Amino acid sequence: MSSLPLNTPAPAPAAPPPSAGAGAPARRGRRPLPVVRPGLLLSWLVIAVVLCWAIAPGLFTSYSGTEGITGAQRLAPGADHWLGTDQLGRDLYARIVYGAAFSLSGALVAVTVGLVLGTLLGVVAGATGGIAESLIMRFIDVLLSIPGLLLSLSIIILLGFGTVHAAIAVGVTSVANFTRLARSEVVRVRHSDYVEAAYGSGGTFGAVLWRHILPNSLTSVIAFSALQFGSAILAISTLSFLGYGTPPPTPEWGLLIAEGRNYISTAWWLTTFPGVVVVLVVLSANRISQSFARSR
Repeated sequence: MSSLPLNTPAPAPAAPPPSAGAGAPARRGRRPLPVVRPGLLLSWLVIAVVLCWAIAPGLFTSYSGTEGITGAQRLAPGADHWLGTDQLGRDLYARIVYGAAFSLSGALVAVTVGLVLGTLLGVVAGATGGIAESLIMRFIDVLLSIPGLLLSLSIIILLGFGTVHAAIAVGVTSVANFTRLARSEVVRVRHSDYVEAAYGSGGTFGAVLWRHILPNSLTSVIAFSALQFGSAILAISTLSFLGYGTPPPTPEWGLLIAEGRNYISTAWWLTTFPGVVVVLVVLSANRISQSFARSR
């Protein structure tokens, strides 16, 4: 018996390979667009606004930061006074704007003191090793064993009250953190292959330290200083709140919160708005520091 032929369909022709036309290289060479993070943009905006307040406060308010208005005591926020007035008739928004210079300058001094002293001690400890490293790190352990607020108060009592003295006290409390970070980075870089190759090529200790170790170990220290900037603002505001910072009538942010605590039940805005500004600046500085660490 003969079998019937099967009417099987012919195989479809294979699809031609994609041509290397003009569109292919464009798709292959196109770079992904940078991711826009709204939180990071908002953080930079907050820091930029506060910096503008510190540089040119007169452009943002027509009121004085220290002189009050007769008959305008403890006015609620409104059209004339956006954030209300305090117990002496002073515009609260103006006092916050003028206080940015004192708070930011104090934080800058504190971070500079901690960065310079801490980095110097950390580099010496990590680069030399031996007895010098042991002595420095034991001194750092002593600093870490003392509570930061207690150490700051002790230094202020020795130096006296004021924004600069409070900033120096806060900076001294951050020396230990900068020293530990700088030492760990220097030790990590010192044992890398390219540093060993630099020594093998005849490089001296100073040349290798300056050209190879320091540039590759201080990046994380600089990023950490942005985090310490927000912490310094919070610490200086705490000292001013306790009465160990800038004396009145200076419109420092911590002092504004301290002056308004006696009127918290009748004039809530005196403590709320300065506190919100401090929180926003600290969170923004922390967010920017995290972005630096992530990019690194």
